[in-house]
Amino acid sequence: MRNSSDDPEEFRATLGEHLDELRARLIRSVVLIAAGLVAGWFLQPYVYERLSHLARDSFTLPQGVEYKEAFKSITEPFMLKLKVAFYIGLVIVFPFVVTQVWGFIEPGLKPHERKPLRRLAPISVLLFLLGAFFCWLILPSALNWFIGYVVEFQGVEIIQEPGNLVFFILKMLLAFGIGFQLPVVVFFLAKVGILGTGTLTRYWRQATVILFFGSAMLTPSNDLFSMLMMAVPLTILFFLSIWAVKLTSRGSIESAD
Repeated sequence: MRNSSDDPEEFRATLGEHLDELRARLIRSVVLIAAGLVAGWFLQPYVYERLSHLARDSFTLPQGVEYKEAFKSITEPFMLKLKVAFYIGLVIVFPFVVTQVWGFIEPGLKPHERKPLRRLAPISVLLFLLGAFFCWLILPSALNWFIGYVVEFQGVEIIQEPGNLVFFILKMLLAFGIGFQLPVVVFFLAKVGILGTGTLTRYWRQATVILFFGSAMLTPSNDLFSMLMMAVPLTILFFLSIWAVKLTSRGSIESAD
């Protein structure tokens, strides 16, 4: 077992010890995911029914358009159940898996690198929930925007594979939750000295372009509406991150004086 120390230089593990610890934590993570899959298998009927109703109530069908869900083969119901169970289990055990990752990384960090991460952890969770909540608010508009084009094709009906709409919504929620981690990433990189406030301010135009491209890649639908709905708040969060870094840096300087 690795010794704990405030200075990673005080204890240098050999390559073999690193690999042993990595293997042990990977095994624990796999066991956790397997346990989550078992729990998700039993929770699947309730979770899927709830999410399916929520997804279906998020949009309004144009008059005269019918919506149906249909399996294309006899194996698809089982695969859908397994897939939903896996996602549910992953959500349940995700914090514990992150703990395993953190336990492997933490001893290699210096004290000034650990401190920002510990402070940012609860903020990261809040930002993830904020991103998912913001996504949930705009989802009805996004789905209605998509389905609005159905009226251009008279006499058609929508036949969709069960679970597709649920997984689309879950991916959108996940994408926004991950996207809203931007302030945490910017703040941490600035605190450990990788990025300076001058660099962030000087290259804000390039950063904005990157945010728009990143939003286009993160959103699973790859449509302009969803991309803008993510890129605009991310750009605002980016500038708030710069302001937060400047404010905390000024506070640190004043405390030192």
